[in-house]
Amino acid sequence: MIVLGRIVAPFGVAGWVKVHPFGDDPLSWKKIPQWWLATDPDGNAWVPFTLKGCREHGGGIVASFDEVPDRNGAEAVTGYYVAAPRHAMPKPEKDEYYWGDLIGLEVVSAAGVSFGKVEGLLSTGAHDVLQVRDGEAERLIPFVAAYVLNVDTAAGQIQVDWDADW
Repeated sequence: MIVLGRIVAPFGVAGWVKVHPFGDDPLSWKKIPQWWLATDPDGNAWVPFTLKGCREHGGGIVASFDEVPDRNGAEAVTGYYVAAPRHAMPKPEKDEYYWGDLIGLEVVSAAGVSFGKVEGLLSTGAHDVLQVRDGEAERLIPFVAAYVLNVDTAAGQIQVDWDADW
């Protein structure tokens, strides 16, 4: 499953929910007729929900589902994560990646020094940031072209222009 975002609040009284997206272009999710919801983004208890509507609102999106008929239902799913199976997702453009595809990749400097593996990503508004962990050490590396030289998902590696002392 690719985690797309999280339901953050009900929206209105007709069962709509506000969704905080974890990536770019959340309106492309309209093409996915079934979204999956769960309380644990790393678990296996995903439940399918049929998408009834999806539109942009403020800095995120709002959505409605056949299974959520009213505000009480929307309140019940607040806090749930939204995901879709990998095969249902639109193919990313060149040099674009789903966060789920980056998790677990080894991060190495241009000089070949390993910084550890991508444990997660943060969205700061300005850009995304790789959370890289090597044992107890954690590095936060901006996921921007100035620092990310190459992403090779097949080889399981991200090459960065980053210094070990930063």
